[in-house]
Amino acid sequence: MIAIGGSIGTGLFVGSGAALSLGGPASLVIAFVLIGIMLYCTVHALGEMAVLFPVAGSFSAYSTRFLDPAWGFAMGWNYAMQWLVVLPLEIVSATLTIEYWTKGSINNNAWVAIFLFVIILINLFGVKGYGEAEFVFAIVKVVAIVGFILLGIILDCGGGPGGSFLGGQYWKDPGAFNNGFKGLCSVFVTAAFAFSGTELVGLAAAETANPRKSLPTAIKQVFWRITLFYIVALALVGLLVPYNDPRLINAASSADAKASPFVIAITNAGIVGLPSVFNAVIMIAVLSVGNSSIYGSSRTLAALAEQYQAPRILGYIDRKGRPIVAIGVASVFGFLAFFAGSQWEVPVFNWLLALSGLSSIFTWGSICLAHIRFRQGWKKQGHSVDDLAFRSQPGVIGSWVGFIMNCIVLIAQFWTGAWPIGYSSGGPGGQASSFFQAYLAAPIVIICYIAYKFWYKTPFVRSHNMDLHTGIRDLNLADLIAEERIERASWPKWKRTYKFFC
Repeated sequence: MIAIGGSIGTGLFVGSGAALSLGGPASLVIAFVLIGIMLYCTVHALGEMAVLFPVAGSFSAYSTRFLDPAWGFAMGWNYAMQWLVVLPLEIVSATLTIEYWTKGSINNNAWVAIFLFVIILINLFGVKGYGEAEFVFAIVKVVAIVGFILLGIILDCGGGPGGSFLGGQYWKDPGAFNNGFKGLCSVFVTAAFAFSGTELVGLAAAETANPRKSLPTAIKQVFWRITLFYIVALALVGLLVPYNDPRLINAASSADAKASPFVIAITNAGIVGLPSVFNAVIMIAVLSVGNSSIYGSSRTLAALAEQYQAPRILGYIDRKGRPIVAIGVASVFGFLAFFAGSQWEVPVFNWLLALSGLSSIFTWGSICLAHIRFRQGWKKQGHSVDDLAFRSQPGVIGSWVGFIMNCIVLIAQFWTGAWPIGYSSGGPGGQASSFFQAYLAAPIVIICYIAYKFWYKTPFVRSHNMDLHTGIRDLNLADLIAEERIERASWPKWKRTYKFFC
């Protein structure tokens, strides 16, 4: 369920509205399809390494082991920073969503205190509390999106209260594309932000009883999540909401629930009450991502401490298996959300978003490159792909595709950040602000890498001396495969087909 719905939040429900207004419906679908392909390759690469080396906070560990310890340090702190700022970011988003009903009559800091208390409490129950909460949150989000897809098809075909057939008229007027190629490039980072968190499937690998069985199943579910929950839902959004709708363009921020294209589509149909229901779903999705942020950042900080790349105290694990000090540090960052009750609410939100915006791109690119180097080392040291407990379906080619596409997104974001759409109207100050809000994560990563490289003089990891033994999960692969073959032989044909895809 974490794989299917764990990271569905404001990126899909609200951020897609800004992407629709910038690029148009065709750009929205194209960008999400391309990022989806990239992510599918990335998650498979991660799954292969995570089953073999199930390290909590594993992304930076793989970069340290297979690429360069300095790059692993930079990626570890990049990923930790991403999730540390996502917690206050999502809590602020939740307060903005609440304003849909309160109209600002209640100070937002009251809601911040409530949301922060609930999220911290869930994580104090450890991985079991996180898993159970995410299971419930994911069910709500999945049911809401499936319901929206069915409703969207009915509305587009003229089955709504107004009875008017829409078809593809918004693809003709105002059009399928907006702002040309730059509009398409502007949607890439929104799509990446919407998908961020999918890699948490790999992060949880170290805390599952049988990762060889559970993780590959979760990895395969990513395909259906990308196809059904993102591509189909957004294709319908593009059919139901024109990109020049003033509610999209005049959004107060990228967490303004009134600017959600899902809510706008339902409101346009004239269905009374349902927009409030979907707004409640958006709020649950926001809290879900906030819940994931404490889990993700605490495990990453603990992993950094284990690799001597963070204070050792952060690696302390209590009797219940919780990295309790790291959870405490992650929770403290949540108090930044109290800016929600001040006049600085929107600027703080935008700069927190800037810190986390590109982090996922660096993480995914590093996972793909680490997988490429891992396979080279695995072969160099005399191993075969048949020795792998789980093998990436797209293989090394898929990792190259994922790595190159991540690089392309970084280039596209640099272009649209330095010269955004309509940059001449904002003047030099506005252009500089736009660039740093789009690209702030990049200089932080570069500074971390160069500082660690200069201080510790770390070497690049070579294939022949790559560490392929430390932390490897002890699996009697031959016996496991024999048992699985006997089990599969008893399956009916429909189940064999289902298990191949799921």
